Amino acid sequence: MRPARATIDLDALRHNYRHARTLGGGKALAVVKADAYGHGAVACARALDGEADGFGVACIEEAIELREAGIRAPILLLEGFFDADELPLIERHALWTVVASSWQVDVLERHPLRQPLPVWLKLDSGMHRLGLAPEDYPDAWRRLRALPWVGDMVAMSHFSRADELGHASTPAQLATFDAMLARLPPGTTTSLANSAALMAWPTARRDWVRPGLMLYGSHMLDAPCAEAEPLRAVMELASRVIAVRELAAGEPIGYAGAFTTSRPTRVGVVAAGYADGYPQYATSGTPVIIDGQPGELIGRVSMDMLTVDLTDHPGAGIGSDIELWGARLPVAEVAARSGNSPYRLLTGLKRAPRQVVERS
Repeated sequence: MRPARATIDLDALRHNYRHARTLGGGKALAVVKADAYGHGAVACARALDGEADGFGVACIEEAIELREAGIRAPILLLEGFFDADELPLIERHALWTVVASSWQVDVLERHPLRQPLPVWLKLDSGMHRLGLAPEDYPDAWRRLRALPWVGDMVAMSHFSRADELGHASTPAQLATFDAMLARLPPGTTTSLANSAALMAWPTARRDWVRPGLMLYGSHMLDAPCAEAEPLRAVMELASRVIAVRELAAGEPIGYAGAFTTSRPTRVGVVAAGYADGYPQYATSGTPVIIDGQPGELIGRVSMDMLTVDLTDHPGAGIGSDIELWGARLPVAEVAARSGNSPYRLLTGLKRAPRQVVERS
């Protein structure tokens, strides 16, 4: 069998969730959209079932997959519903929904439900993606609150630049949200913090927090943050050396001769490439771990293979283990060397099979 594989550490996932929930001080919605950021939504939700206060998904298809896998905890549709035809499915599967547009309020007014539907009403506090404008928000809240078939309501918003620790936009969004909150009934339940805000902006930690990327052991904070230190990588992408070449100085390697040896070089050919989810444009010098020791990529990444420098690893050879990211090599570091983000690398996992493990 081809040796490329992604190992998913469910103990690390549970550790990261507990850290997020402790930081938040209230309830934590585990975000498992996009197949749990490439980690396997069903396996991750089952690992957190009975512990997570709820789960967040992008759409009803993702929610139904979890329900059919036996997940009974609350599931929030983060993009809400896209059509009135989805409301019977939302009711049948006992889902929660975000409402972020006035047309969704109109739909709920026209379609009575048999059971109260929990609604998270989203404010556009400055990101200008989804969410009701501040001038429209109080009326939408009153209209929904007046419906007998709308149950518990949560006031929510989303930050655009919480990973930039010195940027003024997050305090500005907080101020906009709090000004709106003052116009709602006292004691209104709230949710603001995504992963970055949860770790780096303590005043954003409200009743519900929504950890996503941090659940999987990564972040995009642009400065050191003590609250990111305990995170543990959940995914390890690895493969093995399948061939070794001995090259003289001055020899090109791979497509377009993108790397030329500057010394006699032992080249290890690794069975992993961009068809497995490794970034195609990772540059020579991108770190890898060779049999547990630091090493580096050389040459262009191919569809099925990549090459690493074994010159300073005399014990390495055919069969040597190559960690491409994981516990010893943060995925964010690899992403930075390829003009990517950890979001894209993790969700881009493709051909490499997932192997779920419990390490405790």
